[in-house]
Amino acid sequence: MKVTLISIPVRDQEKALNFYTEILGFIKKKDLPLGGGNRWLTLVSAEWQDGPEILLEPAPNHFKPSKVFQDALMDAGYPYTQFDVKNVDAEYDRLTKLNVEFSMKPTKMETVKVAIFNDTCGNNIQLVEKL
Repeated sequence: MKVTLISIPVRDQEKALNFYTEILGFIKKKDLPLGGGNRWLTLVSAEWQDGPEILLEPAPNHFKPSKVFQDALMDAGYPYTQFDVKNVDAEYDRLTKLNVEFSMKPTKMETVKVAIFNDTCGNNIQLVEKL
């Protein structure tokens, strides 16, 4: 068994696509219409194009429990998911120059360094560097 796809709930797929590709550097892999203005929209890491896909899921727009959960995570300051990076400080510097808002600056915690940013689509995302 292996992970091939993870879903990240987003309120606006086009806005999410722009943020995740233009700001974070992911690459669009699939973009298929599903009807009702929704898409099967997946991305992959530029560094691992054969790795797991990220589905930009419009669930909060159509499934109230998803919106409630997403809002609760944001209100509590908890990240929805995490992305591993080689250097949290370098990513923090790069992203802050692109006006990405961080709720947690790079912080060392035992064997990792973490930072948390707002993806502008309803989620906190945690960056993790293994030390």
